[in-house]
Amino acid sequence: MAHSQKSIRDHTRRRNQPNIDNSLIAKQLEDLVKPCVYNQLAYYRSLEMRSRILSLPLMLAVVLSLLWRQVPSVRELNRMLARENLLWAKAVKVSQQALSQRLLSFPASLFEKVLKDLLVELNDRWQQRKTESSVSSKRARKYFERLWIVDASTLEALFRKLKSLETVPLGQLGGRICAVVDLETRFPVETWFKSEPYANESNFVPKLLELIPAKTLLIVDRGFWNFRFFEKLILGKSDFITRLKGKAKYESLRTLSKSSQHHDQLIRLGTGYQGNPIINLRLVEVKHGSTWYRYLTSVLDPEVSPTTL
Repeated sequence: MAHSQKSIRDHTRRRNQPNIDNSLIAKQLEDLVKPCVYNQLAYYRSLEMRSRILSLPLMLAVVLSLLWRQVPSVRELNRMLARENLLWAKAVKVSQQALSQRLLSFPASLFEKVLKDLLVELNDRWQQRKTESSVSSKRARKYFERLWIVDASTLEALFRKLKSLETVPLGQLGGRICAVVDLETRFPVETWFKSEPYANESNFVPKLLELIPAKTLLIVDRGFWNFRFFEKLILGKSDFITRLKGKAKYESLRTLSKSSQHHDQLIRLGTGYQGNPIINLRLVEVKHGSTWYRYLTSVLDPEVSPTTL
């Protein structure tokens, strides 16, 4: 069911003025992003985009300012561009129509390439100032080369402030996004987008399997619950942790350890229905307060992934 505009809190917050500029933040953004922007000029020209006032460097500065300073409208953004420098872009007068059309037609792949260049720099900086990892992360890194988290989310309904969106049904959701994030650095590894807002997480599984190398520990939500996905991860020499589904059918094989606060056992999951594989996994149940939490993992050795640290 489509959401109404009234049910989405972000759509009800009025913002009439952009946030004020901050020279220190602006300088840091420029130092980080500007080199990545100019690295993409060759790709920009390969798309046969004409060299014009609203060029790649200017558009990246405009969009980054739009997000960072929470500019409420394209009209206000156009006024700002006419009267002040936006990051590395010098003030310039253009029509609001030209800016609107450029925002609608500018290739998303350019922003993606700039982001991926930027992530290389950010990862290098993180390695140089590497802080102390958690005890659980340290232990996991003894056995795995990568600790990744994957989740998918439905994007909220579109704002219908542009003429190009006037015919869009009220409350139409913006699509579905899936992201793989590094557990230690918190930086995105990869992202995918589908325009269908109700696309199941399983639609992202083929791309996910192509991305994941061996010796990766993947933390996934129950939305990715798929026996064949689990089997292919294991065959690819990777492992996963997820939550157990409430109605999942399994056979208990052996108890590894048990107390009043936890229950750790080996199980056989699945019934073979419709040719789905039957997999030997590990079920770890942990009590927090008065609630029991149940986690499923392909890491069968308690030495590799203990119930407590």
